Amino acid sequence: MAYIEGFVAAVPRTNKEAYRKHAEKAVPYFKKLGATRMVETWADDVPDGKITDFKGAVKATPDEDVIFAWIEYPDRATRDKANEALTNDPAMSDMSDMPFDGKRMIFAGFEPIIDEGKKGKVGYVDGSVIPVPAGNKQAYLESSKKMASLLKECGATRVVDAWGDDVPDGKVTDYKGAVKAGADEKIVYSWIEWPSKEVRDKGWEKVMSDPRMQPNQMPFDGKRMIYGGFAPILDQ
Repeated sequence: MAYIEGFVAAVPRTNKEAYRKHAEKAVPYFKKLGATRMVETWADDVPDGKITDFKGAVKATPDEDVIFAWIEYPDRATRDKANEALTNDPAMSDMSDMPFDGKRMIFAGFEPIIDEGKKGKVGYVDGSVIPVPAGNKQAYLESSKKMASLLKECGATRVVDAWGDDVPDGKVTDYKGAVKAGADEKIVYSWIEWPSKEVRDKGWEKVMSDPRMQPNQMPFDGKRMIYGGFAPILDQ
């Protein structure tokens, strides 16, 4: 089964190109370690939340933007070996030359429970992080399948929901704190791929007006879900 390493970080707005080059330089290294795809996206339509949001998740300052990124691996074993190699490589483990504050980056390993649609170059991404009660996994899966079907009807090319599997606690920030997760909740890292922002905007209009959305009782606390729209800056 495929495995996802999901990241969220705050990057100074003026460092956007430096960050893109930093990520691009890392692609061959991760591919050599077994990664099949690496995607980096930059905040484009990321709203402020009343309880939680992407900016708060990584303690972003007014001059920083949020990135939503992931690496796809064929399985967890490949990902674990890659992380071990990274830890033992001084050139990759040194955070001093990164164009952002690595101490506020949040990362974790996730197992996809939904992966529907075609894989290909993405034009726009809706990213979200969701706290879901562990006992509601099946209910969440069933709800996600219905939503994925509707999203694809409305123009989405791929829908992925990945269940928290290796989610570490952080000293400054982490996924649990990002959504104020309780001890009985798991983290879901989710994204929707669209051909373009225009298709995404029109697609959501169709989704929200579709009668199948009503009534829609979610198997999690939607008030603590963080979400936003992101423009790809790297997809290899």
